[in-house]
Amino acid sequence: MLTPNFDPNLWAAVPFHFWSVASVVLGSMVGSFLNVCIHRLPLEQSVISPPSHCPHCNYSIPWYLNIPLFTWLYLRGKCRNCGAPISIRYFLVELLTAVTFLCCWLTFGPCSAALALVYALFLSGLIAATFIDFEHFIIPDEITIGGMVAGFACSFFWPALQGQASPAGGLRQSLLGMGAGAGIIYLILRGGKLLFGRQRVTLPAHTRVVFGESGVHLPDREIPYDELFYRRSDVITLYARTLELADRGYKDVRVRLAPDRLQIGEEELNPEEVPHLEAVCTEIVFPREAMGLGDVKFMAAIGAFLGWPAVVFSLMVSSMIGAVIGVSLILLRKREWSSHLPYGPYIALAATVWIFGGKRLVRWWLGLE
Repeated sequence: MLTPNFDPNLWAAVPFHFWSVASVVLGSMVGSFLNVCIHRLPLEQSVISPPSHCPHCNYSIPWYLNIPLFTWLYLRGKCRNCGAPISIRYFLVELLTAVTFLCCWLTFGPCSAALALVYALFLSGLIAATFIDFEHFIIPDEITIGGMVAGFACSFFWPALQGQASPAGGLRQSLLGMGAGAGIIYLILRGGKLLFGRQRVTLPAHTRVVFGESGVHLPDREIPYDELFYRRSDVITLYARTLELADRGYKDVRVRLAPDRLQIGEEELNPEEVPHLEAVCTEIVFPREAMGLGDVKFMAAIGAFLGWPAVVFSLMVSSMIGAVIGVSLILLRKREWSSHLPYGPYIALAATVWIFGGKRLVRWWLGLE
């Protein structure tokens, strides 16, 4: 049913680089929509309503001031109504998406316009996931679960995406890739949690630990809660010789602090209703996690689109990229050893490498070419 729309003879009737220009225009438009997703999805807001508006003054942006790339340059990165700055991220996402669409067309367009379009839309999802993960340390289900569904459907309508000739073969490879992506990362997640899921910090005797509004104050540093609590199940535990609240105190009591609950012995409180918490202890255990379930679903979506070989490749290459970047940031004193780094962007970059040359890179590495 979809084949006539992507008949190579039909597309070849128009000059090739007409479609190159069209891909840039389409890509910048998709990038504009991705900016909406990047801003609204983490806030659990609709990406459809209300229409585009300034987050500072709620000025509803008319269509002639919502032209991708050109509007940001024309307004010099400021709101037309209130003059508030507009993040350069909006321009960069539109530019990156436009370049991505162009690269997909130049690489795959001569053989299959359908394949070029599918890869372009898939990479758009990777772009959105990357920017959201960098800022919020999450990858929304709309991207991960939606990506699984989309990858499964695309593998049926365009089995060449999975290197197959029949829809049944495409579906089989998509399911295999989805299972491999989710299964491998989940095993790594559980194994890492078992081996490295807690960071035990030994303190000098009579050390006072203060739980402030934004983080935990140790004698030598403050650890923000954002670096400790990635999900509701994360817990800080300690055994307090003395524990002081604003209105009462405790002695020799075990304390468990989670994002939404505070347990002191057998008593359970709401952390938001505890304005002051100070403990004297010799040891405190912080939660630590290398990956989250979002990464599991994200790799499953990649497998649904690209198959299990891409999953294995993306896992290996993303690990190397993450190690290089992580160590570099630590050496530059931009991060601590225990700091949390978003892993989704490294997976996305590795999957992009696979699309544009991963198979050739693997064959070269194995000495097959």
